[in-house]
Amino acid sequence: MSEEEIIEQLINQTLDGALQTIPVYMTEIEQNKTELQVENTKEFAYGVIMGMALGMAGAAIAAIRNGMPSEEDQIKVRDMVYSKIPQIRERIFS
Repeated sequence: MSEEEIIEQLINQTLDGALQTIPVYMTEIEQNKTELQVENTKEFAYGVIMGMALGMAGAAIAAIRNGMPSEEDQIKVRDMVYSKIPQIRERIFS
């Protein structure tokens, strides 16, 4: 498997993991709404999941490459994460 294929696989695994955590985050955020000072739990959860997906995918690339992801890597991560926005929004807002 090439490095590019490994990176794509890691990004997809990260995204799948983020999607699976949505119910847990929704429950935690709702239970701690006052402490977190959150008005819209769904929008907050959306931000958490998006940040987690982008950050973890970037960290995975950094680990593989032993350094910061290149601009090209960051664009690839962004594009792959953004392609999952409809699924993320559906899980949170439906």
